[in-house]
Parts: sequence; C-alpha cells; structure tokens
Amino acid sequence: MPVENIVAFIAASFLIALSPGPGTAMVLRQSVHGRKAALATVFGMEVGVACWAVAAALGLSVLLTASEIAFHALRIAGAVFLIYLGVKALISKSLPDAAPPPASHAFRSGLVVNLANPKLGVFAISFLPQFVPAGEAGQGVLLFLAVGWVLIDTVWYLIIVSILHTIRGWLGRPRVRPALEKLSGGVLLALGIRLVLDPR
Repeated sequence: MPVENIVAFIAASFLIALSPGPGTAMVLRQSVHGRKAALATVFGMEVGVACWAVAAALGLSVLLTASEIAFHALRIAGAVFLIYLGVKALISKSLPDAAPPPASHAFRSGLVVNLANPKLGVFAISFLPQFVPAGEAGQGVLLFLAVGWVLIDTVWYLIIVSILHTIRGWLGRPRVRPALEKLSGGVLLALGIRLVLDPR
C-alpha cells in the first residue's frame, strides 16, 4: 500500500477511536472496579470490533444493509443491553470495599456492546474500502486494514486504561466512585435511548 494511504488510514482510525461512545463509558465504569476489569472490557470490545471488521473485509456485513429486519433486530438488542447497563449503574450502590465483578463478566459486557451494534458493521463497510489503493482491491488488503483498525482502537483504549489506573486512588474515593458509576450509567442509558430512537 502507498505510504499516503497508510498515513491517512492511521490518522482516520485514531480520530474514530477518539470519538466518545459506549466503549468510553464502559471503560470508565469498569475502571472504578480496577485495572483488570477495565482491561477485560477493552479486550471484549475489541473482539467485537474485530468481528465486524473481518466481516466487512469478507463481505459478510453487506447482509446487514440487505436485510432491514436483521439490522433493526440487532439495533434494538444493542440498545436494550446499553439501557440495562445504564440503569444497573444508576441504581447500584457502589461500596468502597465491594468485590469487583469477575473479569469474564467485564469481557462479556464489552463484547456484547460492540457485537450488538449493527451500525459498527455498516460503518466498517464504508470505512475500510476508502483506503484500498486503486487496482489493489481484494480481501487481503481489507483484512490488513481490519487488523490495523482493531490494533489502533486497542492502543487508544489501553492508553485510557493506563491514565485511569494512574488516578485509581482518586477514582476509589467514597464520593468519586459512586459519582462515576452514575455518570457512566447516565451516558450508557442516553446512548441506548438514542440507538432506539435513531433508526438509521
């Protein structure tokens, strides 16, 4: 691939990663429970991103645009899960000495949030092909871009986890921890409602 295509792809991928969304809210919420939970959430999310990216590279995500029923079924399922997580965070009583959730639970939450988001699959279809050089169309190039997208997204979230880990003492304060739970819960709830109301 030409250098300019690679540079443009890396820049665009980082800009996308910087955009706040369900992933950022999920990592913020799990960081309250410690670095292990936050990392498990990130890896779960990135497995979801990888599934959509590879599906787009192989042409499988086109099924979402072809089947309106499949798209909306996934959209509603993803919205319901976000609303569930948001309400759960809002009504939970975060105690300083409470045991953190298992890493498997955090991983599963991150995975479901991205797998149940059909807009991520549709986005992958339109995003990755933009950087394929003319005359080099093929699944190999798209798979290469898919891997790159996942790696860049992972790096960004690992940076967030590292920053949050450095301020873990502040995050664990009796007044701060419940406030972060409520903040992240409110964001997840709002994103879930938005996903329900936005049919596109």
